[in-house]
Amino acid sequence: MFRLSNKSKILGLLVFCGLVVLAAPQFNSMAVFAHEVEVSGDVAATFHLEPNHNPRAGEPAKVWFALTFRGGKIIPLEQCNCKLAVYPKNHKKGDKPLMDPPLKAISAEKYQGIPGADIVFPKAGIYELELSGTAKNGANFKPFALNYTVTVR
Repeated sequence: MFRLSNKSKILGLLVFCGLVVLAAPQFNSMAVFAHEVEVSGDVAATFHLEPNHNPRAGEPAKVWFALTFRGGKIIPLEQCNCKLAVYPKNHKKGDKPLMDPPLKAISAEKYQGIPGADIVFPKAGIYELELSGTAKNGANFKPFALNYTVTVR
């Protein structure tokens, strides 16, 4: 009988896990996405796109942005002059957006009153979402612009 070193055990476990994933194609098709976070000045935004960051052309998709000040305090839509613009991926600066979906205050996960919108992407492809905003109603944050790339099936 021989004994495996801890290094060999870990390597064996990693190889086994890789084989399980390769042998189970139904797991490979499952999308597991963390929320995307972008920062501009003193504002950060956690971005999420339903369903599962995997939108389909011609079907409604819901996007939301949990805006926060440095330190994590939520910025509700009522404190932000926010605007959402949707562009094709390789647009030029100054191009008119494909759409400007209206933002509304929504609740998502643990966030209340954050900016959200419903979007129907016209066709499959890559799009860029740009969320920009300035402070209102006594809020105190610098103007921001955040960009997210979305692939539509």
